Amino acid sequence: MSRYPLIRTIYLYLFALLGLVLITIGTVRFVNMGLKIFVFTQAEQDQYRRYPEMPMPYPLDRYEKAKSDEALSEEERAALIQYLEEYKKQKEERDTIDYRLVQRHQDASMNIALILVGLPLYLYHWRIIQRETKDTSKA
Repeated sequence: MSRYPLIRTIYLYLFALLGLVLITIGTVRFVNMGLKIFVFTQAEQDQYRRYPEMPMPYPLDRYEKAKSDEALSEEERAALIQYLEEYKKQKEERDTIDYRLVQRHQDASMNIALILVGLPLYLYHWRIIQRETKDTSKA
């Protein structure tokens, strides 16, 4: 052990542990995703409520007035028409997006990143530890 100082040993074990933790977190998150998809299918139902609709630029009574033939200024009428067009376009876009699938893809990419970083980190440091312990046991 005199050949390898204590700080090096601590470093190797610490980074091997860090790699193992990253692998574990990524794997646990993948298992969590699988459970949500196949077992607890209602667990992601609130995903659709997280994305609010566009706010109304005028109070609701203004829209009611616009439906009736009361006079609105040209500026208000143009703003109302533009808002309604944007609202319809946003609603069509929102209806085509599956927010649960988007969230799953984000989670999967994070999990893969954790595993891809953690696995080499763990394997590299653990092999060094094994090689050093083998060398010290022979000596």
